[in-house]
Amino acid sequence: MGLRLGLAQMMQQQRGHLVGWVPVCLAVGIGSYFALGAEPSNMQLLGTATVAFCVGLASRFMPEAASPLIVAVALVLVGFNVAAWRAHSVAAPVLGWRYYGPIDGRVVAIDRSQSDALRLTLDRVVLARVAPEHTPNKVRISLHGDQSHSIAAAPGLRVMTTGHLSPPSGPVEPGGFDFQRYAWFAGLGAVGYTRNPVLGAAPASAGHAGLAIFRLRMAASARIQSVLPGDVGGFATAITTGDRSAMSQAGLSNLRASNLAHLLAISGLHMGLLSAVVFGALRTALCLVPWVALHWPTRSIAAIGAMGAAGVYLALSGGNVATERAFIMVLVALGALVIGRRALTLRAVAIAAIIVLTLRPEALTGPGFQMSFAATTALVAVFGWLRNAGRTLGPGWLAPVTATFLSSAVAGVFTAPVGAAHFNTIAHYGLVANLLSVPLMGLMVMPAAVAALGLAPLGLDHLAFWVMGMGLRWILGVAEFIAQIDGSQSRVKAPGPWVLPLLAMGFLWLLLWQGKLRYAGLGMVVAGFFLWQETERPALLIADNGSIVGLMSPEGRVLSKPKGAGFIALNWLENDGDSSDQAQAAAGWSDRDLLAGKEIVHLSGKRALARFTACHEGQIVVTSTVVETPPTGDCDLFDPRRLGTTGAVALFVANDGIGMRTARQMTGTRRWTNWPDAEVQ
Repeated sequence: MGLRLGLAQMMQQQRGHLVGWVPVCLAVGIGSYFALGAEPSNMQLLGTATVAFCVGLASRFMPEAASPLIVAVALVLVGFNVAAWRAHSVAAPVLGWRYYGPIDGRVVAIDRSQSDALRLTLDRVVLARVAPEHTPNKVRISLHGDQSHSIAAAPGLRVMTTGHLSPPSGPVEPGGFDFQRYAWFAGLGAVGYTRNPVLGAAPASAGHAGLAIFRLRMAASARIQSVLPGDVGGFATAITTGDRSAMSQAGLSNLRASNLAHLLAISGLHMGLLSAVVFGALRTALCLVPWVALHWPTRSIAAIGAMGAAGVYLALSGGNVATERAFIMVLVALGALVIGRRALTLRAVAIAAIIVLTLRPEALTGPGFQMSFAATTALVAVFGWLRNAGRTLGPGWLAPVTATFLSSAVAGVFTAPVGAAHFNTIAHYGLVANLLSVPLMGLMVMPAAVAALGLAPLGLDHLAFWVMGMGLRWILGVAEFIAQIDGSQSRVKAPGPWVLPLLAMGFLWLLLWQGKLRYAGLGMVVAGFFLWQETERPALLIADNGSIVGLMSPEGRVLSKPKGAGFIALNWLENDGDSSDQAQAAAGWSDRDLLAGKEIVHLSGKRALARFTACHEGQIVVTSTVVETPPTGDCDLFDPRRLGTTGAVALFVANDGIGMRTARQMTGTRRWTNWPDAEVQ
């Protein structure tokens, strides 16, 4: 009886605070779906949906103390099914082999790759000798080599070229970022490149509303860059139209090193600042008319006008996932103002998270969703606590400065672990850089962007762009200064799969649970950081095509070659928390390197394979060429044929010998994977 009474009292404390747990339960279900090793069958999904319905119905007849727990189980199952339905709904053909030949399609997106190459996304794709039912709906090609004879890409333009296409690749190491899954939800059925000129095949078509907005975005980008050349113009177009193609790699590197790269993404900060500027301007204008101020609901009218401005910004910026998420959060906050509620509460954040997770459950696994909601939840919780406790931020003249400092500090602390987990870096002077830059975004840059939109019909937008450019030059200058400081950033190793879930659950438990038990969240956070510290990096990594091998040494990972497979090499080193480049890491490679007494041999190319005629039991041999006739001997051979069934391979040294983990074992067999029927051990 005592336990039952204690449970009832504990659940009674949670009354009025349970809505915050709804997105948490949905996230647990969504995460469970993505963590599966095999795709659930339709019957299994029907079964979980039925159980969710029955459990939810049964909660109405359960004791009050137990009812929330039963509902939580139902919500977890709902989240599981929402993720499965989304994965099924975006299904589209994926290229099943490497293709070289003519590529014909319509331009629907333009951006730049990590290597700074212009990149085109095409729909209405036509490939030679590929049946329409097997042709991807969308492909993405990078333009390499001399493209001086290529036609200028424009929205809706039908283009053609000759190039290479491949299915989206799996993780570069077991447990790493799964590009196959990302491409599946992005609708990309193949990615590749061309070194040939891109030619116009047909004039730009009228297309749908999305293409019309795309043309408007590109026209706006061109206008901004004509007034603000260089990185300043690239920065301006990135935060207004979502077009980052004009930003140089040097500028991007400085922004990342100073923890200011988040200013490039059109997310909650930009959407919130723009909405706040429009809301403030509209309400001020309405209040200047005494009769209107006395008889009209000026706050609600201004909030509705800010909603419209946010919608225009969403369309103009391209409507990517991060911007959609920010738009939903702004709508929830402004909607609260319209009905006379507080705009920023944990309830509003929870509602926004529920909407985002329902519409795009795949966003849960990305850094954008995690960092955005970590920062927003922490800020709302901290400032809500200050408000409820009656604490002030100092004298009136000092309060804005204190609020800016506190906001940057809180957001930085709570997003730092997420950023470090995904990008393996910690910017040590990020707080200073944000304090020197973020206020300028609100006071100068975003108001100038709103003014430019209003002045554009009069041909006076260049005046607003000039003001905008002043603010952006300052931010780029701060980024460059901070990035050049010795030790401005450090590397951290990639965490294990349980680290981020533990940190997130501990953080949320600490904020959402009512009562002394909330401090159990601190234990989860400590456990998460402990697991991160104890994460073991693989002793040997093998690329999924045998192109490169990386062996962990006492001095760090050494790579089998100084050039080639640069993307894979960079990711391995970053995940190790190593700031070396590929050439530096390759300098320590030796043909006699050993792993637990076994010699590591990497054969790159047909000539190297031809010279290798015999192997012995104490060797691990990796080749980038398919071995038609295995060399004599009993070595452990990894060639592209075997690696094609396993994906990237990681080897660990254990007490009982060498353990192996493959990308296939970690990702499982899912809708977005395309493994052969059997895995070769």
